[in-house]
Amino acid sequence: MEQYPQFYSLSERRYSCRGYSDKSVPRDLIVAVFDAMRLAPSACNRQPWKFLVIDTPELCQAIRKSYDREWFNSAPVYVVALGLHDEAWHRPYDGKDHTDVDVSIAVEHFCLAASTLGLGTCWVCNFDPAVLNEALSLPEGVEPIAIIPLGYPIDGSQIPEKKRKSLDEIVKWGKY
Repeated sequence: MEQYPQFYSLSERRYSCRGYSDKSVPRDLIVAVFDAMRLAPSACNRQPWKFLVIDTPELCQAIRKSYDREWFNSAPVYVVALGLHDEAWHRPYDGKDHTDVDVSIAVEHFCLAASTLGLGTCWVCNFDPAVLNEALSLPEGVEPIAIIPLGYPIDGSQIPEKKRKSLDEIVKWGKY
């Protein structure tokens, strides 16, 4: 789009990477991605999140047991996004907890920032939370929301074609 070419290009380039090289990710790059992520908005600025960086062989192996997919095993680093429900804003009218919404905004900021640095990411939500709880010694009230593998895409990786609904299918003006 002409109105915002850099953001549109970034949105086109960011994809769910499912193949990582064994090249290690420098800690300063990981910190840079987190620094951009921390600017993400949250309801009433509660920031009900913590993020665990998993980069040791022992903990990586434990994380891999929570989601048994071959491609997932190739990531050199995993970020586990944790929701802190007690710290989140809850809508007063019906008590709706916005932890998942807030964590999702932060994770997507993380993924977009990583993409600008040539790093691949993928949202993983289909994991066994009991395995993560045990492996990471998560306290009560701290919920794993997503695992984000992080690393350099394998050589030859191509951005897959995005199959998205048209604007007419997803946007309505006025009442439903």
